[in-house]
Amino acid sequence: LKVVPTSVSTCSVVMEGAVSKGGKKKKANVDNINVRLALVMKSGKANLGYKTALKSLRQGKAKLVLISSNCPPLRRSEIEYYAMLAKTAVHPYAGNNITLGTACGKMYRTSVVTVTDPGDSDILRSGPEAAA
Repeated sequence: LKVVPTSVSTCSVVMEGAVSKGGKKKKANVDNINVRLALVMKSGKANLGYKTALKSLRQGKAKLVLISSNCPPLRRSEIEYYAMLAKTAVHPYAGNNITLGTACGKMYRTSVVTVTDPGDSDILRSGPEAAA
């Protein structure tokens, strides 16, 4: 921190050398999952929404479930329980439900996206740690 006098009565505080720790990597990972999700929406099959996610998990068709960061805890735990029974991977999406819906190319928000067919995307092979 550096105090810089701007006039007689005021002073400005200037941050020198402030670099966000890991901010670039998180942005790159979010962009990475968004690109993969857009490819799934274009070439594969995905369901948006809570009810359709539960249906596809019960039928055993789901390959991957993405849950937004602001999904209610009870709903999140129910989806994770169904996914555990169906032996399906669950990936927490870094953004909220608005950005998840936008990443799917929709003009509305969604808290859950279920990938049933990845198409040309490698969203399943990359694993959650690479797609996070």
